[in-house]
Amino acid sequence: MNILSAVIAGVVASLVFSMVLAMAPKMGMPKMDIVSLLGSMFSAKSNLVLGWMMHLMMGVVFALIYAFLWSAGIGGATWVGGLIFGTVQSLVVGMIMGMIPMMHVGIKSGAVKAPGLWMTNNGGAMAFMGGLVGHMIFGAVIALVYAAL
Repeated sequence: MNILSAVIAGVVASLVFSMVLAMAPKMGMPKMDIVSLLGSMFSAKSNLVLGWMMHLMMGVVFALIYAFLWSAGIGGATWVGGLIFGTVQSLVVGMIMGMIPMMHVGIKSGAVKAPGLWMTNNGGAMAFMGGLVGHMIFGAVIALVYAAL
């Protein structure tokens, strides 16, 4: 397992995922602003610097998990392996989104709308599909960057 390669892959994939999220409304998808959601986790007012730091950090953590699993012989750092890991990650993270109101200050204060399971409170099935495709792209980018490094 190459830790530096995983960290770089995680940052690159997080930035690509962020671009996909930014383009989502222009493609008829609901707005999925994960940076603002994370930035308002500890305050009713969103802190975009904190949101970006948390988003990039989580991307690195997931890339490290992917790299560890690949080095343990579970799947491989291929675009197909990345798509599969991204799909699983989307399903797991989507369930966590349903639990986020328990610890999110912005949601508790009413300043931020609770996303719901798989962010379905923010666009229903389209939000689910957007999150799924975004995470699949995230996984594929991690695999391709990690394998290239």
